[in-house]
Amino acid sequence: MNSEDENSVGHKLFSALRKLRKGHLHHSVEGHKPSEMTLLICIARASHSSDVGLKVSEISRFLGLTPPTVTQLINSLEAKQMVERQADASDRRVVRIKLTEQGKIITRKAKKHMDTTLNKMVEYLGEEESNQLAELLLKVHAFMKDNPPPNLDRLQMNGDEKLD
Repeated sequence: MNSEDENSVGHKLFSALRKLRKGHLHHSVEGHKPSEMTLLICIARASHSSDVGLKVSEISRFLGLTPPTVTQLINSLEAKQMVERQADASDRRVVRIKLTEQGKIITRKAKKHMDTTLNKMVEYLGEEESNQLAELLLKVHAFMKDNPPPNLDRLQMNGDEKLD
């Protein structure tokens, strides 16, 4: 296989991953952004065993997001009455984030929607191809984790400057 063929396969893979990312797996539910739904589901899953709620730092760690990003999402969801902040009973300096009843309802709807979509996908692809896809996506994840993209922060925006 020559370099041109490899490049075309690489571009095809990139295009497929980009379409998947922009695709239909991350629909909003009742007007809530995918990022908000991800946060709601994270809180629901992580606080399922107890009713104390989560600290922003815990949510940040679970989602791999910065605390300021998590705080912005929490502010948005609090304004929509999906989450509430409560002082920790043992340490008043700590704030815990919990789902409201409305947040729990939306989270259950999102989970049901996701389960339905995934079941349809398995039905569409078949069990064997679904397992192959899952294994390949896990392999892609491992590759991306081991080969992070280069730091492009230093690139100039107008493209006229020379790179080091």
